[in-house]
Amino acid sequence: MARKNKDEIAPGVAADAQGAPKKQKKPKKVRWYHQVFQAYKMTYARDRKVPWIMLGVFVGIVALFVGIGLWWGQPVYMSIIGVPFGLLGAMFVLARRAERAQYAEIEGQPGAARAALGTIRRGWSFDEEPAAVDPKTQDLLFRGLGRAGIVLVTEGPSGRVKKLVDAEQRKLSRILSGVPVTVVQCGNGEGQVPLPKLARHVQKLKPKLNKAEVGEVGKRLTALGKIRMPIPKGVDPNRARPDRKGMR
Repeated sequence: MARKNKDEIAPGVAADAQGAPKKQKKPKKVRWYHQVFQAYKMTYARDRKVPWIMLGVFVGIVALFVGIGLWWGQPVYMSIIGVPFGLLGAMFVLARRAERAQYAEIEGQPGAARAALGTIRRGWSFDEEPAAVDPKTQDLLFRGLGRAGIVLVTEGPSGRVKKLVDAEQRKLSRILSGVPVTVVQCGNGEGQVPLPKLARHVQKLKPKLNKAEVGEVGKRLTALGKIRMPIPKGVDPNRARPDRKGMR
């Protein structure tokens, strides 16, 4: 059999400084308990009461099962069953507190509304970039599409974002007449939706379009982003000819 050339290295195998083949290390899998510990650290940094609340829920659930066991005559059996239910209750409390801590961390930052809308898994699609931005005030307007129609989500005071909303509605009315447009203002002011409740508020909007209509509106919105700037009058780029005298 012919000997392999030293320069030939099997696919998927890296070479070290001396040219010898070196196996690539596989990325380590993140275990579920590592994720739980990271969520606990992040939550504890903002909520010092979380360990005591989790402990209270765990003890309360186990005590409930022990009480049922004493009444039933099987305290040991019911206490064993109560332990996993107590852990499940504690994990539920941690998940809820971690969600609150995440919202508290991003609240007030530009794009926080888009991050909250990203938790909606089905039924809605939102552009990654804002549809409109006020360069002076840094107010943002995000646009989404779903069965309820088009939703415009704003970041900023109600009085300031009105200009962005009016301009976006005029633009949409030119190409999407008859499509329902809902405006949702994200914030803590009067008439605004708080950041932690934003995703749930959008999901509760009543559907008004079917799947085919949503697809058609999506195509028009995509074309809206590809519209070119108007060409000045008197200039036709297809008929323009070079100035030969100038070239000489």
